[in-house]
Amino acid sequence: MAEDIAIKVENLSKYYRLGVINNGTLFRDIQSWMARKRGKEDPHAKLGSKYDSTAEGFWALKDLNFEIKKGDRVGIIGHNGAGKSTLLKLLSQITSPTEGDIKIKGRIASLLEVGTGFHPELTGRENIFMNGAILGMTHAEIDRKVDQIIEFSEIGEHIDTPVKRYSSGMYVRLAFAVAAHLDSEILIADEVLAVGDAAFQKKALGKMNELSSGQGRTVLFVSHNMAQIKSLCNIGFVLEKGQIVKRGEINDCIKSYLKENSDSGTSWQSEKGLGNSNFTVNSFYIRNKKTKDKAEFIDPKTEYEFVIDYNIQEYVSNVTCWLKLTIGNDIQEIEFFNTKDENVPLKEGKHPLIVPVKQGFFIPGLKYYITLGAALENVEYIIKPANHEVTLQFEVKSYK
Repeated sequence: MAEDIAIKVENLSKYYRLGVINNGTLFRDIQSWMARKRGKEDPHAKLGSKYDSTAEGFWALKDLNFEIKKGDRVGIIGHNGAGKSTLLKLLSQITSPTEGDIKIKGRIASLLEVGTGFHPELTGRENIFMNGAILGMTHAEIDRKVDQIIEFSEIGEHIDTPVKRYSSGMYVRLAFAVAAHLDSEILIADEVLAVGDAAFQKKALGKMNELSSGQGRTVLFVSHNMAQIKSLCNIGFVLEKGQIVKRGEINDCIKSYLKENSDSGTSWQSEKGLGNSNFTVNSFYIRNKKTKDKAEFIDPKTEYEFVIDYNIQEYVSNVTCWLKLTIGNDIQEIEFFNTKDENVPLKEGKHPLIVPVKQGFFIPGLKYYITLGAALENVEYIIKPANHEVTLQFEVKSYK
């Protein structure tokens, strides 16, 4: 492997069998196996679940080949289920590949899931030393880093509390601080940063940039947030169904991903709808404000409005819906409508939500991405805008 290569992957594949017994312990697995051999019910089966002995499997990753140079900041992009997390787990040596080889030069610090690598009964301080020991650092080496880690995590007053009492945000703060400050040549981070608040996300991205450009560390970063990917990464991989469909300069990869995963037009529709009982969107489109006809193209001289056809089966007061805008090659998203900010009530049942388009909103000759999001405020996403599941993509007609 060349001196400037940090990671080299050859013919990498990962196959998962469906319906395989896995209860977490060998004893429970044996109990389940014996029950099935005797034709009895599995004592550890979840309520209502059935085992299909004829079930086969699927390739989570198939025939991946790539090299990552030292100091590269690689953004891994793709839909849920594309294989992103599986790839990171293989590179972190958490699971082994079914086929192929992975060659890594240097130690790896991974930040994959909230709480991964932490012992819940140990305090934050004790977990810092445990993680350092796993990386092969001496007690004295870790001791020199502890104050920096605690200061960066901003949870100093809780550092001697068992981490099982931490909130998810505190977990993420400490886990990232540990991964970023302990001695490793490669940093791998999954979407776990999405749990933290906006200020800490910005701080963490700045630290990863510093580690890569200033200290020469290699960074692999998975996120559905294209603005974060663009601000941090210089190289991109686009994964689809376990294969790399595009690689190269990060802006090209982002544009390719958005183009392939957005509706090419001014309307979006789903027969089943997208969401849950608290909020489901069935269609999202642009229409002529005067004639009420759906717009097939956008003329900047015409007045338009957005229409969101939604259905609420179980009304809750904290449901909110919003729209975000991206123009041209700029990946930064701008929120321009929010039902909460605009004091627009969402009602139980099937209704259209009309969003007026302000004059000058559509600029001639530019390409637009309009993405819809919905959530139970301060609780959870219903439709996560970063996934670009409900997105309109179109170009505004130029003046002649």
